[in-house]
Amino acid sequence: MNRQVALATGVLLVFIGIGCKPAAKAPEPQAQDKNELTTFSEKLSYIAGQDIGRSLQGRGSDMDLAIVFRGIEDAMGGKEPLVTAEEGAAIKKEYAAKMREERAAKMKEEGEKNRQEGEAFLGENSKKPGVVTTASGLQYQVLEEGKGPKPAATDQVSVHYKGTLLDGTEFDSSHKRGRPATFGLNRVIRGWTEGLQLMSSGGKYRFFIPADLAYGARGSGPKIGANATLIFEVELLEIIGSQPKAPAPKG
Repeated sequence: MNRQVALATGVLLVFIGIGCKPAAKAPEPQAQDKNELTTFSEKLSYIAGQDIGRSLQGRGSDMDLAIVFRGIEDAMGGKEPLVTAEEGAAIKKEYAAKMREERAAKMKEEGEKNRQEGEAFLGENSKKPGVVTTASGLQYQVLEEGKGPKPAATDQVSVHYKGTLLDGTEFDSSHKRGRPATFGLNRVIRGWTEGLQLMSSGGKYRFFIPADLAYGARGSGPKIGANATLIFEVELLEIIGSQPKAPAPKG
């Protein structure tokens, strides 16, 4: 069974039962005593149930499990749904809006927490020996001075790096990928653009990057939350050359 199809089918079946009235509840399903699945049908049924269950994780307060089963039974049995297509579409739209609002509120709360923690950390960190704070708020610590030239903002560079959150969680590492990263210095977060221009080739620095010089309120991916302060250990391996200039607009 294609997993995406199974998940989509599970969610669709669930939505059929969302609007059912409490009076229409089906009996609670009987618990299965067996812990071993032997037939193809049993295994297929279990996989389908797992897919539906995973699609509902984190939505327990919005779902009545007995009615979920009623919706599945009615859909599989070809029975007349207790919710019209129009009402179902309106319910799904309302539910999607509710989920967006909840995610936005959670992100805002997380962002404020991260902002306060970041400011407190940077305030204390600035007092440590060897830590330098620039006018933008970027902090850096020289781990090893390089002997080569310094890059310009228009240069391409090759670096090895490791990125962590304030709690030590590692979210990215070129070392673990087994190869250095190559990029244009004006195509990365502002903290990197500024920080690497302070380095000479062959050097290794530790950067403490406030949120407004990193990913800000939007965060990045599942690991970097809103307003997260980031720590990078960066080794500047090589300056490859200047970025090609964008062609002048015609006309």
